[in-house]
Parts: sequence; structure tokens; C-alpha cells
Amino acid sequence: MGFRLPAIKSAKQKLQRSLSKGSSTATADVPKGYLAVYVGESEMKRVVIPISYLNHSEFQNLLSQSEEQFGFDHPMGCLTILCTAEVFVDMISRFSGSS
Repeated sequence: MGFRLPAIKSAKQKLQRSLSKGSSTATADVPKGYLAVYVGESEMKRVVIPISYLNHSEFQNLLSQSEEQFGFDHPMGCLTILCTAEVFVDMISRFSGSS
């Protein structure tokens, strides 16, 4: 699976616009080198993850699926991942163990 730079660039631009529209308190709890994503199906859960997770192929697959489902101009104004919160937390716990 290849890394699609134009899609990532587009997502980054949308995220920057989204962050500039939001309040500073919404981003105050996201440290440098991390990003907040929303995961879940019926109820969204906010998760703050290291940007290094963007390099993992499993995470890239989730981003591709989310792009197909939501596009990068999601009404919530944030990066939304298409999977259950439990599956996402299980996946990122494997990333932490492999580092």
C-alpha cells in the first residue's frame, strides 16, 4: 500500500483550516507532535495520538477508508476515523508496543 502524499497534504490543509476556525481551548490539550482524531460509529470518542502513527500501514488503511466514507471536508470539522473506538484503541496499543 502506497503513501498518498496529495491526500495527506489535502487533509493537513483541511485540518489547519479547521483548527484555525476553532477555539484555542479545543487544541490546548493536544501537545506538539500529536493530533486529535475522532473514532467510533454511533458515539464519537476523541483520541490524541502521536503523528508517528501516520507511518503505520494499518493507520493509513483506516485513513483511506475514512476518506472514501467522509472525504476530507467532514461536517464535524475534524479527522474522523471509520472504526469502533475499541478496535482503534487495540490497534494503537500494538503501535505503542512495537516502538
